[in-house]
Amino acid sequence: MSIYEQLGQDNGIRTAVDDFYRRVLADPELTAYFDGVDMANLRAHQTKLLVQVTGGPVQYEGRELAAAHEGLDIGSAEYERVVAHLVATLTDLGVEPATIGDIGAAIDGYRDDIVTANGHRG
Repeated sequence: MSIYEQLGQDNGIRTAVDDFYRRVLADPELTAYFDGVDMANLRAHQTKLLVQVTGGPVQYEGRELAAAHEGLDIGSAEYERVVAHLVATLTDLGVEPATIGDIGAAIDGYRDDIVTANGHRG
């Protein structure tokens, strides 16, 4: 069974993305990164990206991650906070720790495209 199937396919991933962004936007260390961002559009793009990277059908047609994060001055600390929110979201949804580790490993492959500065925006 793919990670995509374990997460509940599109609907399960959409639920995870909604909960994830609820947590991220409530984090005072991260909220400034989303000022002026069309969150409905971002949620839709994130859902499609996660569907694809977890073994679902290819649907993502957004910008490359490096281009999407360019100029945001995201540092390692912010990256780690976002990952922690994702882990908490998946844990609360009952995802197995091994699966969470697999998802984390897949996402960490994009770390250099996302972390571009020292961070501490706001």
